[in-house]
Amino acid sequence: MLELAEVIRRFGAAYRATFGNRLLPSHAAAMAAIEACRTPALGGQVWRCDHDGCTEERYAYHSCRNRSCPKCHREQTDRWLAVHRARLPACSYVLLTFTLPSELRHLARSHQKAVLGALARSAAAAVLKLCRDKAFLGAVPAILAVLHTWTRAMVVYHPHVHLLVTLGGVDTAGRWVTPRHSDYLLPAKALSAVFRGMMTAALRKARLFHRVPRAAWRKGWVVNAQHAGNGEKVLDYLARYVFRVAISNSQIDVITDDGVTFHYRDRKSDTVKSCTLPPLVFLARFLQHVLPKGFAKVRSYGLLAPRNRPRLDAALAQLASAPSSRTATRTPAPASPAPVLHRCPVCHVGTMRLIRTLPPRRGPP
Repeated sequence: MLELAEVIRRFGAAYRATFGNRLLPSHAAAMAAIEACRTPALGGQVWRCDHDGCTEERYAYHSCRNRSCPKCHREQTDRWLAVHRARLPACSYVLLTFTLPSELRHLARSHQKAVLGALARSAAAAVLKLCRDKAFLGAVPAILAVLHTWTRAMVVYHPHVHLLVTLGGVDTAGRWVTPRHSDYLLPAKALSAVFRGMMTAALRKARLFHRVPRAAWRKGWVVNAQHAGNGEKVLDYLARYVFRVAISNSQIDVITDDGVTFHYRDRKSDTVKSCTLPPLVFLARFLQHVLPKGFAKVRSYGLLAPRNRPRLDAALAQLASAPSSRTATRTPAPASPAPVLHRCPVCHVGTMRLIRTLPPRRGPP
């Protein structure tokens, strides 16, 4: 299988030379990590078959664990899913998607922490504000927010945040309440207006408001709402992007000196399409989605906020005892299997045993 790491190994030096001092530290770190992932540079282990007469040895190199690497994080993703399946209330959900206008894309890309952080906070604040209104819910819901900045074709920088929100919440009396309509929480038009107001205040506070083109305020801001059932499928979808960025290795089809060809599924036509980009353009489009060190891509609000843990526990208990909750209960995550010894892939009789640990290869100081 072709890999993103191969693109970086072949064209990374040219990319670094092209951008020089303009290369962001987060981009440089991601490139170095992905390039070294599961290679002797990071060290590893040597395994040997214990069967008499079989001399099979296998090398297993360490992962880089960079959150932008497409080869890492399978186990982390499984753990993340298990934690959130247990943590989220067993009820119905709505998926709300808040998208920044195209006029703010450049500002978001050049001020990621300020603008993308404000995007997540403002979206959640808008939901919480309207949910407090008894005309809609009159309660505090649980909100899980996951930030995305890409489209499937990596054509444009597309900052948006997905909010998985409970169709219900805890009111001031500590009771779990549901909206009047079982599949409807908040009007998108009202959410859009409040969201835009929250973002305006956040950009003013960050002293970035003057850099927003006027056209951004003359158009409607997009908020999409759709019923999410019991949240299971949406949670699985969000998990795929919590620990990786923009593209997977399986999407890369051809790597040549002239271009990198990859495929993706077009959302509108639901067909698989192909795209070929010059190598440095491909790397630039990928790296623009690498977030700054320490930036939280996943955030919790409302009942999921740490300070609301007692209210969340009370809500979980109420839902567990309610007869109707059985229809919304998620499939529990499978228990982690017990460790198994790996059979030798050559003789199929012996067991692969760890015989040596390889230290990472350190470069010159």
